[in-house]
Amino acid sequence: MAAESNASPGCIEHRAYARVGLLGNPSDVYFGRTISFSIGNFSASVRLEPSENLVIRPHPKHDLVSFDSLRHLVSRLQNEGYYGGVRLLMAICNVFYRYCSDKNIKLKEGNFTLSYETNIPRQAGLSGSSAIVCAALNCLLDFYKVRHLVRVQIRPDLILSAERELGIIAGLQDRVAQVYGGLVYMDFSKENMDKLGHGVYIPMDIKLLPPLHLIYAENPSDSGKVHSTVRRRWLDGDKFIISSMEEVAKIALDGREALTKRNHSELAKLMDSNFDLRRKMFGDEVLGALNIQMIETARSVGAAAKFTGSGGAVVAFCPKGPEQVKLLEDACLKAGFLVQPILVVPSVLADEDLAMISSC
Repeated sequence: MAAESNASPGCIEHRAYARVGLLGNPSDVYFGRTISFSIGNFSASVRLEPSENLVIRPHPKHDLVSFDSLRHLVSRLQNEGYYGGVRLLMAICNVFYRYCSDKNIKLKEGNFTLSYETNIPRQAGLSGSSAIVCAALNCLLDFYKVRHLVRVQIRPDLILSAERELGIIAGLQDRVAQVYGGLVYMDFSKENMDKLGHGVYIPMDIKLLPPLHLIYAENPSDSGKVHSTVRRRWLDGDKFIISSMEEVAKIALDGREALTKRNHSELAKLMDSNFDLRRKMFGDEVLGALNIQMIETARSVGAAAKFTGSGGAVVAFCPKGPEQVKLLEDACLKAGFLVQPILVVPSVLADEDLAMISSC
């Protein structure tokens, strides 16, 4: 993605978008397959300005350290958590430097100031943290002029590594969607991961997507908080979890065919099946009452629905068209949920990125 225009000489700015996991999640962390896409409804941007010292600038809202009272501080922590974006910017700087050192990529001298903005709702399952990291990585690639030396397929791994350093548990799906932009089919089979060191990522035409809607809660803090045992059970060889996760991965494979053939009735069935399998594996306590209510609200009007990620927001599809969309909007309003049409972002890869992919 090319740097956006700026008035300040030498200034670089990049934007990364929220993402929606359409099919196959959460099988990306179980050697599965997914289909995801970036959305223009919400985004994060990072600005890099050359400066005398290297500075990570706190955001006045998201990195708040001054409070009106102890009650204000506690309320803030309950709703927003302990950290903002500063730690994310520091982590990607660390990972980027380490990667370049390991690969003998020489970095020029010079310092910079990093700052960020974001309007991606917190705790909404829209990958707000990785959007900040992705935008920052793009700034670093351009500042040091090493974009051509860091393969596109590796960049999601760098973003994920930065988040893992901070204890954020996630898979590659979100980071691939944000690095590539647009609609992407992803195959994370063990064979691919072992042989290539990354998954196989295939961009698809965003015009294959039907109109979709995003449902989320204004205050998602009462979503599921119970720790999941699915990962441990999968590692321990639990047959139910392994077979169910394989079914979820196959949903992405079948979904790719359904999208290509514009078989929207099949797409709706696959979306519902994806959520139903997740619910069986994880259980209602883990998913959270609020998240389940969002799904049930969409389904009450006949819409297909599933989580965009691990919870916090829902992607809904109304196969019957505008009249059904109106019913969905009314149902969400009555239930107290926000709903809006999804704006799909096309590919954000620069020409040199596309050339890099095609040469592999």
